[in-house]
Amino acid sequence: MVNKHLIVISVEENPELNLEELCHACDVTPEFIHNLIDYGVIEPRGFADENWRFDAEQVRRVRIITRLQHDLEVNIAGAALVLDLMDQMEKMRSRLELFDRYFK
Repeated sequence: MVNKHLIVISVEENPELNLEELCHACDVTPEFIHNLIDYGVIEPRGFADENWRFDAEQVRRVRIITRLQHDLEVNIAGAALVLDLMDQMEKMRSRLELFDRYFK
């Protein structure tokens, strides 16, 4: 069994996890990760399960989805929509900051 604390440390030191490490770090099953990939919510690097690598952004996305499902009982499609909206809001904030800097 992999210690979750050690996984967190390894994410900080090495920003990429394999499928097993991601599952342990986020307390999810490989099937759940496969569903997220099928929905396009996360995008691993690599071509097969054993070669997949997940960066810190993918870990963050999985944790957000698990919180949405646990706290609000949102399904994967709904969680994907929430993540897309969050991404769009972040882009808009960045553009607004750039706009403010340029025109002030």
